[in-house]
Amino acid sequence: MEQEIILEARNITKVYPGGVVANHNVNLQIKKGEIHALVGENGAGKSTLMKMLFGMLAPTEGQIFVDGKEVHFSSSSDAIAAGLGMVHQHFMQVPSMTVAENLILGAETGTAFKVDRKEAVRITTELSDKYNLKVEAKEKVEDISLAMRQKLEILKALYRGAHILILDEPTAVLTPQETEELFEQLKLLRENGHTIIFISHKLNEVKALCNRMTILRDGKTMGTYEISDLDEQEISRLMVGRDVSLNIEKEEMEFGKNVFSVKDLVYVDQFGKTRLDHVSFTIKEGQILGIAGIDGNGQSELVEAIVGTLKQQQGTITMNGKDISNAPVLARQEAGISHVSEDRMKFGTAPKLSLEDNAISKVYYTDKLKTHGLLDSKKISEFTNRILKEFLVKYDNSKQSIAELSGGNVQKVVVGREFDYEPDLLIMNQPTRGIDVGAIEFIRKKIVDMRSRKKAILLVSADLSEILSLSDTILVMHEGRIVGHISDVKNTSENELGLYMLGVKEDSKEQIGGAYCE
Repeated sequence: MEQEIILEARNITKVYPGGVVANHNVNLQIKKGEIHALVGENGAGKSTLMKMLFGMLAPTEGQIFVDGKEVHFSSSSDAIAAGLGMVHQHFMQVPSMTVAENLILGAETGTAFKVDRKEAVRITTELSDKYNLKVEAKEKVEDISLAMRQKLEILKALYRGAHILILDEPTAVLTPQETEELFEQLKLLRENGHTIIFISHKLNEVKALCNRMTILRDGKTMGTYEISDLDEQEISRLMVGRDVSLNIEKEEMEFGKNVFSVKDLVYVDQFGKTRLDHVSFTIKEGQILGIAGIDGNGQSELVEAIVGTLKQQQGTITMNGKDISNAPVLARQEAGISHVSEDRMKFGTAPKLSLEDNAISKVYYTDKLKTHGLLDSKKISEFTNRILKEFLVKYDNSKQSIAELSGGNVQKVVVGREFDYEPDLLIMNQPTRGIDVGAIEFIRKKIVDMRSRKKAILLVSADLSEILSLSDTILVMHEGRIVGHISDVKNTSENELGLYMLGVKEDSKEQIGGAYCE
């Protein structure tokens, strides 16, 4: 018997002010009780479509139907009332509140003056058991794992009556083991009659979990397919318009001299939690050193300590034989360090400024772009356009705001700027997070190209396939410590890395010693 259509977007078009067309005659049909994948490059129109389905935006043209009836949502509250729930990639939670308090937030039990916390705990526990999404109701959100925070977001939607769940990149911060557990829970929700829209860039996960998929490209529907009818290569081709390979070829490399080292780095945050616990390693010329770990286990603090935006309490940082432990940020850049930060919009760019302003931000004070001591607009334009063209950035003109570009194109601008600086050490922190397969392929190839030019590279990534395909050596961090040192990368699996990341497996000090400074 044919499954009924529970949610439909029919000929949806969205035109933003200024004439930017985000969606053009998009059609989407979601069957009741299926897990339906929505895939496409950054800028393909996925987010805009989901915001319209969830009442956060109004379509310019077209119709939306829920349970066969046309709906007109004026807010997300209307969508929630119609049975839709959305789990955003960035969790909507208050860290200082408990899991139970977060779950009922905005839909509290009790009186107007006092929240019934016991009832909140009871509701949370009951829902947790019912859907096999195990959470600790009384724990503060700031003290629980990312996997549990993901479960909390799903439970929040279910508590509000959602029978259609939209999940935006739900596995971006999970280990393979946590992802596998989440998939079992999502399949159980499907068996209980829930319908799930699954948005992901990880095509292997889409293949493993979903029933059907709809592919968007340049704001248009490329078609809806049975998952079993397409392999990952065919999906990539439909998304990007060409063949894509994320398995980047890497030549055997004879490493050169030591370029960079940290020894016994210690950092304790303002709450007394040790974020870096005697971290030591060395990176050589032509070596990609990968750092794996669940987000929040010290990787961000490690990068900040290296670039100088965070001051470690103990330890030394050495660049080309020179101690830069106490050097300011600019001095570290001038010593040969470039840095692609984990949040391109918050730390990597000035969103309101132009492409030119962002492209020259590392060299504007030098003589490179000056004539008679003053910045030369022609040199700035030529410099910027050269980077934009070399890194295949899609843009209208170099004076437009960088915020107008898609995520993948913003990342290409940042990477282009940092690579052009010709660093001796290149720090790549989550270089392909949240971007499309075409941009991922391009950036990975550029990283390997920098390696072939004998640059030292520190790669921090939550994408384990990326860590395994690019790294020459891998260190795994757990609770601020290096717990694993992997030199035989070719024979290491994502599952094995996951065991280190969860703290289940740990190398001895002697095994880890190979990562320490000489």
